[in-house]
Amino acid sequence: MKLLRLGAPGEERPAVRTDEGRLLDLSSVTPDIDGVFLASGGVDRARAAVAAGRLPELDADGLRIGAPVTRPGKVICVGLNYRDHAAETGAAIPSRPVVFMKDPGTVVGPYDEVLIPRGSVKTDWEVELAVVIGQRARYLDGPRAAREVIAGYAISHDVSEREFQLEYSSQWDLGKSCETFNPLGPWLVTADEVGDPQNLGLHLSVNGEKRQNGHTGDMIFPVDHLVAYLSQYMVLQPGDVINTGTPAGVALGLPGNPFLRSGDTVELSVDGLGGQRQTFAQA
Repeated sequence: MKLLRLGAPGEERPAVRTDEGRLLDLSSVTPDIDGVFLASGGVDRARAAVAAGRLPELDADGLRIGAPVTRPGKVICVGLNYRDHAAETGAAIPSRPVVFMKDPGTVVGPYDEVLIPRGSVKTDWEVELAVVIGQRARYLDGPRAAREVIAGYAISHDVSEREFQLEYSSQWDLGKSCETFNPLGPWLVTADEVGDPQNLGLHLSVNGEKRQNGHTGDMIFPVDHLVAYLSQYMVLQPGDVINTGTPAGVALGLPGNPFLRSGDTVELSVDGLGGQRQTFAQA
């Protein structure tokens, strides 16, 4: 099942996208797609409503697509989780996941404008597979338990400002938490529909030029391991988002470091999860 939210920022309504591409209004089932909905059997209720034909069709012409979950409590990120990306940045292969946090306020819709921060000269792109948590989780006992708390997956664009991230502080937060720096969506695809999260291609282009072409099978730490690992150090709550890392092809690792500028357009996709498109502008 594909869950999404439609409407202006702060006024989104929940919806379901059918296999035929129709958009159905989910407002009679839930006021929003959030942690409460995910943790209370909301996906099953939505599935039953679709099967019963109880949901009216939406006219989505001109409607903005928002992030598929309302503002998450946490956005947890994993750095250097692809060997080729670690190599291109000159970093050693980590022996344990590299974990950092991103301001949840960075989450925007998949087609929203992204703002290059004032003073930025090194704004960079990163296509990632995002995991959305569906059940409260603490001290999970391995990968099997981890799979049971995953609601689904989405495309995440972990936009980064490399000078802020790597040169201004020993922590990465400054370069990761700038406004609009985490487009998410277009929809949340439930875990049962995705199947194996380690069998997905990731793709990104800038102004029509291919930059990233990776595969989740190349992750150093797979999804199940990451979820179980993180639960040893923090309580994962329904609606939390985990960005699982990016493959090679970022501006930081390319000849000439072609960082993003105002007017640039980035398009990205993950197999089975749809696509995103953002135009960058000056903050």
